[in-house]
Amino acid sequence: QVRLEESGGGSVQTGGSLRLSCATSGFTFSTSCMGWFRQIPGKEREGVATVNVVGMKFYADSVKGRFTIASDNLDNTLLLQMNNLKPEDTGVYYCAADDAGRCGTLPPIPRHFQFWGRGTQVTVSS
Repeated sequence: QVRLEESGGGSVQTGGSLRLSCATSGFTFSTSCMGWFRQIPGKEREGVATVNVVGMKFYADSVKGRFTIASDNLDNTLLLQMNNLKPEDTGVYYCAADDAGRCGTLPPIPRHFQFWGRGTQVTVSS
């Protein structure tokens, strides 16, 4: 059974930091493209960051220099370190996996990701 479970969301003030974690099981983490997406009310789900099997990473322009994605193949965990948070970062953050490994340095395509977590809320107040 596939499982992706996000944790680490919460409420912070502008300039604060959060570290999201995604615990996974039930699929081959080490050969999958792993990603973080976010859903802001009234907007389409946006790819925030991805990492592929050879370590290539994508970051949305809006988070470059502030967010860092990392994968731990030993315990099948995906991380997202978020620094210098802004109110526009507010949303529900989802962990996702594409077991075909189809990601690189271009914006991810959500429909390529077969497995999704339930999301964790991030709220940044001004």
